[in-house]
Order: sequence, then structure tokens, then C-alpha cells
Amino acid sequence: MRRPLRAIVAVGLLAAGSIVAVALGGTASADTQICEQYGSTVIQNRYVVQNNRWGTSAQQCINVTSTGFEITTQNGSNPTNGAPTAYPSIFFGCHYTNCSPGTNLPIQVSQISSANSSISYRYVSGATYNASYDIWLDPSPKRDGVNQMEIMIWLNRQGPIQPIGSPVGTATIDGRSWEVWRGSNGSNNVISYLAPSAISSANLNLLAFINDTRNRGAITNSWYLTSIQAGFEPWQGGAGLAVTNFSAAVNGGGTCAVKYTANSWNNGFTADVQITNTGSSTVNGWTLAYSLPSGQQVTSSWNATVTQSGSSVTARNLSWNGTLAPGGTASFGYQGTLSGAYSSPSSFTLNGTACTRS
Repeated sequence: MRRPLRAIVAVGLLAAGSIVAVALGGTASADTQICEQYGSTVIQNRYVVQNNRWGTSAQQCINVTSTGFEITTQNGSNPTNGAPTAYPSIFFGCHYTNCSPGTNLPIQVSQISSANSSISYRYVSGATYNASYDIWLDPSPKRDGVNQMEIMIWLNRQGPIQPIGSPVGTATIDGRSWEVWRGSNGSNNVISYLAPSAISSANLNLLAFINDTRNRGAITNSWYLTSIQAGFEPWQGGAGLAVTNFSAAVNGGGTCAVKYTANSWNNGFTADVQITNTGSSTVNGWTLAYSLPSGQQVTSSWNATVTQSGSSVTARNLSWNGTLAPGGTASFGYQGTLSGAYSSPSSFTLNGTACTRS
């Protein structure tokens, strides 16, 4: 769907229900080719990669890998004083009802204790594009439609393009100096942070950008972060542009309690875990993290997606049990193998916040 002419457009102006998915909800284990206008797929059982060709009828295709994507075909060409052709991107959170697996977004800004993302880009010459983040916020925990606030972080731009609106100053965020632009595209407000030179890889403290936007009066702590997206906005050309690695994590505040009940035998064990939200705010999406003692290995689980790397265990909610109202509980369990004497884990964090044992 095309927006009014602008230097940069908000990402993914799609009509509700218009997403066409390729392997939607699945996991891309081998390279996945997407040419559908709004086609998408899931990688790492955590992020959604989307073609999102919204600004042209010309063909665009992306090749999705286990860690990112590459634009393989981009036949569109739009004037540089108007909108780009597309926003092929990878995201964490919710975009037009398409939510990444196990996400804890939307989450209220006041509840965010940290929001970090890392990215690596591969650039090409001879094209007109930006490499940018889109961070979306809204007064409500919105999972569909257009959000009211868009934060853009431009890590690179090639060609005579510029952010929405006009420059309003500079800001030092995350150890870098950024030129700040502010404006509106008619559907939502936009604050853009423009790097003075190309950045091909970065570890970003996204909460610092959100706080700067709040300090400018554009949002309040009662607003909700709904998604973190990163990719490219091409105007002309762009084949070969790639996101080679991406990660994003948002940790919430609040308080929690965990009840851990185990049953062990000579070479195995089961564990039932109950999480209670002891805070005053609803938890929208939960990730419980802890370490298993030496000799324990998870083999199967139920009511959560449980993964283990070394001794570190991460349990994420399923689509139906991710909301914990104040006083609410969620339970999951798993079975594992055991070598040596059994003992239970001693500490847990929920969305980055330490929990008590109950």
C-alpha cells in the first residue's frame, strides 16, 4: 500500500489480513526463497523475515538463511523524492498480526529494563537505499495496523535520500553521534537517527533510543514497544544487499516467583515449573532463564519451548500461554537425562528480572 510522497516511509503499510506467508510459523532450516509481495518465514524459531514489497509492482525476491537474508532480485525503481519500493526486513515482535514466536512484545515502555539488538550488514554499490532499523511504538499493545510512533535508525544510506521531516539537532546515543530528524508521513510520527558514516555492524542499546524519543515528548512511559525491525529500504537496485546476522532481546521489569518441582531416578529426571507474576503489571510474553547443574540435559518438554546450550536453559511461552496477569501463573515441564547426583537449579530470571523461589 502506497503512502503519500515522503523521503522515507513507515515500514509495511499493509492492509490488515493482507500478509501472504511462505512457511509462516515454521522454521527455515535450509535457504528459503521468497518472491511473494508480503511473504514471510521464521528463522531460529525466534524471528520473522519478510519480503514486504509494498511500494512497487516490480518483482523483488529475497533468499532467507538461518541467520538473515539477502535481496536476490529487486526490479523496482522509485524517484528519490518519494517512497522506497519495499522494506525487506527481519523482525522481533508483532507486525500486522504476524508475531515472532515466543515474543514478549508488545511491552509497556515503563516495564522495559533492557532492549538490545545486534546486526551485521553486507552492502553493495550502484544502488540507492538505506540500511535501517524500524522501532514501532503505540499507546496501546497493538499487534495489527499502523502504530503511532516510528523510530528509525539509519546505519547507512546511498544516493540522494533523506529521512522524513527535517533535522532538529544531534544526539549522542550508545557512544555515537547521530543527526536527529523529526516529522510525520501523515499516518504516524517519525523520529530518525542518522549515522554520519556507514556502519556495517553494531550492537545497539535500543532502550537508549526509545528514552531519547520519550525525552523529546514524542511518547510516554505508558506507550508500548510492539516490534523491532531491521533491513533495507531500496529506491533503485539493491540486489546483493544482505543482513548476515541479527539478534534482538527485550527484557521487562516486574517481579516473579518460580516453583520448581522435580522427580529424579538413577539416569533421568522430570521437572514441573510454575511461574507466578507477583508484580502489578501484565506480562505479555515470557522467557524464563536459568542454569541446570552439571550432568543434566533436557530431552523433551511440554507447554513451553525449552532450549539448552551448555548449562544454560531458556524456556519461552507458547502462543496460548504468554500472557500473565498480576497474580497469574503459567506452568510447563520437561524430561531430561541425568549423570551423577541430582540437584535443582537455584536461580531464575523472567524477561531478565530475578525471580524468588516459592
